[in-house]
Amino acid sequence: MTIDQEPEFERLLDAMKSAGGVLQQAGIPFVLGGGLACWARGGPKTEHDVDFLVKPEDAERAQQALVQAGMRTENPPEGWLLKAYDDRVLVDLIFDPQDGPIDDALFDRAEELEVHAMRLKVAPLEDVLVQKLLALSEQNPDYTSVLELGRSLREQVDWDEVRERTKHSPFAKGYFTLLEELEILPG
Repeated sequence: MTIDQEPEFERLLDAMKSAGGVLQQAGIPFVLGGGLACWARGGPKTEHDVDFLVKPEDAERAQQALVQAGMRTENPPEGWLLKAYDDRVLVDLIFDPQDGPIDDALFDRAEELEVHAMRLKVAPLEDVLVQKLLALSEQNPDYTSVLELGRSLREQVDWDEVRERTKHSPFAKGYFTLLEELEILPG
């Protein structure tokens, strides 16, 4: 991350705290996912968005709470997430990713951590990697972020679990081949 990107990352963290505070006040359970969940465990800074994982039955209520807090919202055509914007920062409310709907099991696996002076549940690295790997497709075959995450967090990840949960994906198979060929993981 360059010096010019540092203010963007600070805006991302501020949006996480703002949106997370709104959801906490509204009593809506959520788990921090995506790049910020990885960063919270020592991974690289993310440049994209804030990902909150919510149960399907809480997604619209979460979005409405963010609207009431003054955020602009969007309902994308994908059907597995809702969006809100804290100024220019995108907050994704993910409720039905590729590996199945967000459920109690994910909340049970999540660990409560302090992230930028805020206590919140954070998704396990395995869940983040599974979601990112299953999102790879012929239209989006970009391994950049998952390779960076694999390299920086490799000692913290249960790779057998990630491999098992993604074994049906040809893109995940390619990812593991890359990790082995690049000597990020033993072959």
